[in-house]
Amino acid sequence: MQPAIPALPPALDLFGIAVFALTGALAAARLRQTFVTVAFFSLVTGVGGGSLRDLLIGAPVFWIRDPFVAPACLAVALVAWFTPVRWWQGRLLEWADALGLAVYSVFGTIKALSWGVPVVAAILMGVVTGCSGGIIRDVLAGRPSILMRPELYVTAAALAAGLAGAGIALGLSAGVTWAIAVAAGFSLRGAAIHWSLALPAHEGD
Repeated sequence: MQPAIPALPPALDLFGIAVFALTGALAAARLRQTFVTVAFFSLVTGVGGGSLRDLLIGAPVFWIRDPFVAPACLAVALVAWFTPVRWWQGRLLEWADALGLAVYSVFGTIKALSWGVPVVAAILMGVVTGCSGGIIRDVLAGRPSILMRPELYVTAAALAAGLAGAGIALGLSAGVTWAIAVAAGFSLRGAAIHWSLALPAHEGD
């Protein structure tokens, strides 16, 4: 019997996927790629993290049987293809991505826990969910991935996922856990965007 997974509202779910997909589509558009490449970037960025998580925890890959996810990613690719890239410059997309990062890091953690994954591994699955799509996007685009940049991105995902794992382990309700963990992850990423916060780099010898 499939474990119960605390529901993520369908509209919020598709919004988060669409935001991630848009970052992928725009990465390809900035490289002046064909529509096929833009659509591919859109799809792998939108569903990459969740797909990797599901494969690792042994769950059905979430978007394969969902009638809306793939069409949403393709629709986002069309938007990116037919609009000037300059329309999407600025901080609005970064803030939307920050919200998606927090939400999906929490969702990935809770889903992994509901499939019997131990707490620490489930937290890592939350980070994978929030960050892997962006990592795949950056690697395909030939630019330094978010793992190789000092900005507080993966750290924000880890905070959201860690609080989600701790909340469930302590017996907090799903609603309270969602609220605290998403707010914390979004706030940290938002602070990094606003104040250009970054982790210190290794100084070497």
